[in-house]
Amino acid sequence: MTTQQAPAQTAPLSPERATWAGDSLRTTADAMEQAIHGKRRVLELVLATAVAGGHVLLEDVPGTGKTALARTLAQVMQGSASRIQFTPDLLPGDVTGITVYDQRQGVFEFHAGPIFANVVLADEINRASPKTQSALLEVMEERQVTVDGETHPVGTPFMVIATQNPVEQAGTYRLPEAQLDRFAIKTSIGYPDATAMHRILQQQSAKPEIHPVMNTGTLLQLQQFADDVFVNPLIADYITRLVEATRSASEVRLGASVRGALALQRMAVSWALLQARAYVVPDDVRDLAIPVLAHRLVLEPEAEFDGVTAEQVVGQILLDVPQPQENGTA
Repeated sequence: MTTQQAPAQTAPLSPERATWAGDSLRTTADAMEQAIHGKRRVLELVLATAVAGGHVLLEDVPGTGKTALARTLAQVMQGSASRIQFTPDLLPGDVTGITVYDQRQGVFEFHAGPIFANVVLADEINRASPKTQSALLEVMEERQVTVDGETHPVGTPFMVIATQNPVEQAGTYRLPEAQLDRFAIKTSIGYPDATAMHRILQQQSAKPEIHPVMNTGTLLQLQQFADDVFVNPLIADYITRLVEATRSASEVRLGASVRGALALQRMAVSWALLQARAYVVPDDVRDLAIPVLAHRLVLEPEAEFDGVTAEQVVGQILLDVPQPQENGTA
């Protein structure tokens, strides 16, 4: 299948380009749905995160298709993919790469690690030691790794899809707040419904063929289009009030960061592009507030003891904080 070409760019983002972007992303989601059945919203969230240039944390039980999702995303956009199985004995150099001395040449050569790919699956990330987890901090933020004083860019596009099992906690290391804050969203795939499960069983003998529907250049172009999506100042004010509300909530010890606010706006922009719109509406922000903000909150111990979750806190904030009207006026 040949990839579509974007219309000629004119600033700001035109309705024609917004329509093309929305069609491209929906076509990509359709292709991914051939392998990941019944999880359209999750696929769209991951695609929006890719357009936003962010990373995804999937917290789910084993066997729900987390690895298949990352592999399918790389296939549909014709990008490179790698999988890192995080274990307690994994070292930072096993992730970033190492410098090796070449005796014949008499020089040190850098051997790139599996982090050098367009889509990197960090499987069971919480099973590695904090030292190894910290190897991702620089590359997730700066798109580069520094080994022995030398900086190596990982290229673009670049996306980390990390997974962790919420049930089995023995032998795991909780991700620190600085690491969690670098994930644009946290979500889960969950079990398929009966219809999707039936389709999965029918395809067991015939593995679905995933056709590329875009390339990495198209994704980079969509990221540039996202820069031109219009964000009304009232939308930015709404995001600000939501983030400030997380910091003043009585159940919260540590609220959302500035990075969290930027991620929410960037994700809202990508979400608007997915809907073929050249502007953000309040519902874009509301649709994404929980997956973008909830994992960044640190609750008070008393609230956790009472069974309060970060998702519930953000949900209540969405009810309490008034939103702008659809037409962009207060």
